[in-house]
Amino acid sequence: MSDAGERHRRFASDFAALTRGVDDWEAPAPVPGWSARDVVDHLVGWFPGFLAAGDITLPAGPDVADDPVAAWQHQADAVQELIETRGEESFTHPRAGTHRLADAVDRFYTADVFMHTWDLARATGQEPDLDEDQAAAMLEGMHGIEEMLRSSGQYGAAVPVAPDAPVADRLMGFVGRDPAWRA
Repeated sequence: MSDAGERHRRFASDFAALTRGVDDWEAPAPVPGWSARDVVDHLVGWFPGFLAAGDITLPAGPDVADDPVAAWQHQADAVQELIETRGEESFTHPRAGTHRLADAVDRFYTADVFMHTWDLARATGQEPDLDEDQAAAMLEGMHGIEEMLRSSGQYGAAVPVAPDAPVADRLMGFVGRDPAWRA
């Protein structure tokens, strides 16, 4: 299996474990106006449309409003199967360009799962336990495109974090989350 497939399997599994530990789906999340359920809904909601723009359809699953755990697991399984069976195919998205499908999933979706793992953990009083190497790689890659990321509206203003803080805290601060945030 490709590195992209392994990363997705690991980060989707970490996220799934957090979903199974949620006691209150309406608990506020670090993203202003979001609840724990909204974190799952975001990931389950936007990615099928991203793929559809490149003529790939994910099978519909349970509704997040009814069963966020099942909705997440269904999507995680469908995306894993997509990577494993079609990952070498070329994928063209009208705004994201052309990539190997597994790389597009990795760059645009798995990275989002990784970052929102922190959001769901914090919203629900669980430990995010983010992979430090992945956090460092993402942070390094984002620094070079900071202006584009901020102008996209997808990231808030950076939250100041000590330069010697854990790399996951620095990543969260970079994307506009307060590493000290607690529900």
